[in-house]
Amino acid sequence: MSKQAIHTDNAPAAIGTYSQAIRSGNLVFLSGQIPLVPETMEIVEGDFESRARQVFSNLAAVARAADGSLDDVVKLTIFLTDLDNFATVNAVMEDFFEQPFPARAAIGVASLPKGVDVEADAILAL
Repeated sequence: MSKQAIHTDNAPAAIGTYSQAIRSGNLVFLSGQIPLVPETMEIVEGDFESRARQVFSNLAAVARAADGSLDDVVKLTIFLTDLDNFATVNAVMEDFFEQPFPARAAIGVASLPKGVDVEADAILAL
């Protein structure tokens, strides 16, 4: 099966040896997004909610570049450096996802790139 790299300037550029997403057949694997503002490549200002919103906005931009949307997400993984932020992530997700919600894992981690406190990746089925 072939694979196709997906790229958009509406999401942060890759800061390593990876693609923003890879499409293989009808599946699209979105790389982890952190709360970087695409235009500046700086962490969004504000509180945890602002950072979580930026993460989902970035995922949505990559999904659109793959001719999909967050409604096509079948699996979502969220990485948090503080699991006390779990309820805020749930509240933010309600603004970005509709039922049926994707399958999801929320994982507590010691650290994330650039010292951020939230990251998420996703799998879309188109």
